[in-house]
Formats: sequence, structure tokens, C-alpha cells
Amino acid sequence: MQKRKKSRGSRLFLLFLLFGCTMVGYCGYRWGKDFWTLFRRNAALKFYNVVLETYIPEVVVTESDHRPSLYEDAAAILFPSFSYHEQQLWCDSQAERQMDYEELAAAENEQIGRMIAENGQNGTETGDSQTAGGGSAGSGSAGTGSAENGSAGNGSAGNGSSGSETAGSEAAGSDAGETQGGASGTGIVRAEQKQVEINREKLKDFDYLRQNFYQVDSSTTIGSDQLNVEKLLGVDVTLSEQADGPQILIYHTHSQEGYADSVPGDPNSSVMAVGDYLTQLLTEQYGFRVLHHTGTYDVGDRDHAYYNAAPALEQILAENPSIEMVIDLHRDGVAETTHLVTEQNGKQMAKIMFFNGLCRSATLGDLTNQKNPYLDQNLALSFQMQLAAREYYPDFTRNIYLKAYRYNMHYCPKSMLIEVGAQTNTLEEAKNAMEPLADLLDKVLHGRG
Repeated sequence: MQKRKKSRGSRLFLLFLLFGCTMVGYCGYRWGKDFWTLFRRNAALKFYNVVLETYIPEVVVTESDHRPSLYEDAAAILFPSFSYHEQQLWCDSQAERQMDYEELAAAENEQIGRMIAENGQNGTETGDSQTAGGGSAGSGSAGTGSAENGSAGNGSAGNGSSGSETAGSEAAGSDAGETQGGASGTGIVRAEQKQVEINREKLKDFDYLRQNFYQVDSSTTIGSDQLNVEKLLGVDVTLSEQADGPQILIYHTHSQEGYADSVPGDPNSSVMAVGDYLTQLLTEQYGFRVLHHTGTYDVGDRDHAYYNAAPALEQILAENPSIEMVIDLHRDGVAETTHLVTEQNGKQMAKIMFFNGLCRSATLGDLTNQKNPYLDQNLALSFQMQLAAREYYPDFTRNIYLKAYRYNMHYCPKSMLIEVGAQTNTLEEAKNAMEPLADLLDKVLHGRG
């Protein structure tokens, strides 16, 4: 009897063992090839980065702000539903979901109107602001048309070459009444006085500040520890006047982004032409020393443009230690029915949007492989620019867009990512927007905001 029980137990054990081996074999057949390919591709790099982070963390450079880690690769194979959710957070190429544009635009316009009514008008009117078809906060949102993987831009052929040109301040003091760079209108837009005075006491309320100045993407979170008006205004964002060499670097992670009337592949009609005009204004009208870098990093591989741009950015900053501010100039991507346009001093122009990455995922928490030691300074600079814009040029800026990742803003304390209009704007509207932007930069960087 005991022998029969032992025999039966042995058969059951062998049956379960056979079933287990079959399942392991099946899983190995289904997942093994892809998993081990990914493992071989990433394991050595991961081990190398762990060693560097442990012993010499200052030299570690993240693989990419938008390239998944080994663990995310494995999760993509073993848990595809989880992977899909995470990809929604880091692969979305629009600054916001297009179905939300009109709703967000209406909310922003209502907020601006309410703020003007609450704080009162001061001095000269700025002209009737108008947004056709709605439109507002965006990217990459990173969404972004974004700042991240991209707006619906004009992709074009290129050879990946890069170049830079430095504009000096020799022409500073040019007649401000003349229109520069082909932007038409009634002269350079420059505000002599505030149109609205924002109540600083109201800004101490976190909910009021968040609702009226920010658009927080679903991929991230932020609290009152970072959105604190006293903290944001307490950071000195002015430029020093001591060092020789360029003070401001302007470049384009997404150089191929164009406008409604742009010629695909033509840098003279893309966002790079907008950067040319901003460079001209900052040097000739305000006396800044500006380096405009015209390297291309999104040709043929837009998804990794930030990763591709990082080495050049590091080299430029190493070769030009006088640079104190970095501006990554973009063009957003919106619904075709959205026209991000405003009128300032009688001139039609595209609305702009300041963009920040928080290095924090709503689902994963702080992104330890995408740290930004200058995050507080980045946030302070965009807020001080936004506050000045609301007071000097109401309706010129959309709410500051906050998203999860880093966007190469960790290389310089005074880093800005700026979205200039969208693919539905004309090149002229985008160029015109550089006039109040240059004025705002002059005010804030000289402590007159």
C-alpha cells in the first residue's frame, strides 16, 4: 500500500515537472529571443554606468532622455500592457492631446481675462488679442508638439552637419523704430510700461498659481514645494556683465520644424530662421552677445534628437565658458484647426510657450537616471519670464507646460525651452513673436522684470 502511494506521488511530481518544463520552454520560445537580444545590447552599458555612478558620478551621461532602459525593455516583452502605458508618457509627440486644445485655449483666455479684470489695466492698451480656433498649452506635451518627440513638422533631408555663428553687440543701439529681419509691422515691439500689475499675494496660493500660470502634463506631478512664488522670485536670474565671449546660446533640438508657409528642408524658412531673428534682435537692439548654433539633430531620427544634440551642447559650453543662458527654440504641433495668434502693439504674431521638464514621472516617481541639478533655477527663470510677459504683454504667452523628462536642461542653470507658435502659424507670425520675447529677455536678465 505504501509503495503504491509513493508510486502515485512520484507520477504526480513527474507530471508537474513535465508541465513546468513545457511552460518554461514555451515562454523561452516566445520571449527568449527578444529578451536576450535586448539583454546583450544593454547589460554591458548598464554595468558600466553603475560603476561610473558609484565611483565617478560626475562623468556619467544618460543614454537618452527618451530611450528606454534595460528594465523597461524587459517589461515591454513580459508585460506589454505596462509598456504601452509607459510609452504613452514618453513617446507622445504632441504637447497635449489635440482634442483638448480648444478647451485649454478657452480656459487660458478666460484666465487671462479674469486676471486683467482683477488686477486692472495700467496705461496703454496692447491691442485686441485674438486666438482663432482656440489653442493652448502643449508638448511633448514634450508633448508636446513638442518639445520632446515632436510636432507635426516639416521633416526634410539633411546631412546632420552643425554650425554656429556668433553675433556680437557692435550694432547695439540700432534704431528701435525699424523693423528687422523681414518681420513686418509698425516697428520693433517694445513695451515701456506694464499693462497689468499681477497681485503677488494671490500668487502665494498654490492652486491659483498652478491654474493661472501652468499646464501640468499627465505624465508628471508637481507640488507647492516647487511652485512657491517666493522661491521662484527669490532666484537671481540676471546675467553678469564681466566675462568676454557669448552670453547666450540659441540652438534647435528639432531644427526641421517649419511653419505653414515654410519650404521643407530650407533653414531660411524653418524655426532656425526664427532663431536668426531672435539673435539679431538680442544683439542689435539690446547689446547681448549671442551664439546661434545651427546644428541639425533630428534629421532621419527625430525620436533621439535630444540624445543626438547632447554631445554638441556639452562641447559648445565647454569651449565657451562665458555662456550663462541656453535657449532651445522649438515650434509646437497642434490641431490643424488651431491658430496660436495674438496681437501686440498692432502686430499679428504667434503665441509662445515656456516649457520645463521635471524629471519626475507620475507613475514611477523621480527619474533617477535623468537628474537635473538646475531644476529649481530652470523653473524660476521660466516663471519670471512668464510673469513679466503677463504684465507687459497680456495674452502673448500660453501657460508654462510641465512634463516628466529632462530635455537637456540640466547643462545650464539658466536653460529655457521655448515653443514659438505651431505648424498653423506663418513664418512671419513666428518672427514677429521674437520682438516681445527679446524685450522680455532684456528686462528679466537685467532684473527689470
